[in-house]
Amino acid sequence: MYSFNARVRYSEVGGDCKLSLPGVVNYLQDCSTFQSEDLKLGIDYLEQSRRAWWLSSWQIVVERYPQLGEEIVVSTWPYAFKGMYGYRNFTIRDRQGAFLVKANSVWFLFDTAAGRPVKVEEEDIRGYRTGEEEKLDMEYAPRRISLPEAYKLGEPVKVARHHIDTNRHVNNAQYVAVAREALPEGIEIREVRVEYKKAAVMGDVMIPRISQDKDIYVVALCSREDVIYAVVWMQAVGA
Repeated sequence: MYSFNARVRYSEVGGDCKLSLPGVVNYLQDCSTFQSEDLKLGIDYLEQSRRAWWLSSWQIVVERYPQLGEEIVVSTWPYAFKGMYGYRNFTIRDRQGAFLVKANSVWFLFDTAAGRPVKVEEEDIRGYRTGEEEKLDMEYAPRRISLPEAYKLGEPVKVARHHIDTNRHVNNAQYVAVAREALPEGIEIREVRVEYKKAAVMGDVMIPRISQDKDIYVVALCSREDVIYAVVWMQAVGA
């Protein structure tokens, strides 16, 4: 297990003085990035090896959003590698050890030179096998998200520089931020699932297609040509 200590910053909270949903996602992906960097398997290594770990799906369950200034412990560990896929759990806990967030993620290894996914080899994961960690105890949802037939259109979002990460496409957390922004103000999300389908890049336009069934919201972020970039499933409090 890899962990780091943090304190929730003012720049990371919403109007309720709690860590925002995109802020949760950022803490999780920062944790896995820190682990890779510390193992010398991070950005520089991947660029030299013409490899990239791309996220296929998230499942994030929020027990409680931490408050402004609250001290937290963010942890992650990979628990399996199969074919081209890597499977990784995450947690955020308070200083007393209580779970605030539990998460599961599925990644795939991509050959940036060949432009295709590749099988994970031992050299790609040599530093991650030290603990052989167990799978986190949580209720796991399917990776695939069903799309409702009925939807309404939200405001289009043009991909700008602040959406882009080191892979030169829209960062994983930005899709969640755009989808959350398309929902009504004032609702609190307790669980989010994301299925990533196609990377959006600078200049693309993401059009939210918003579906609702009671307290379940599904937002498909699509191009003008009906290409789906990501599908974001969110469950609000009271569902």
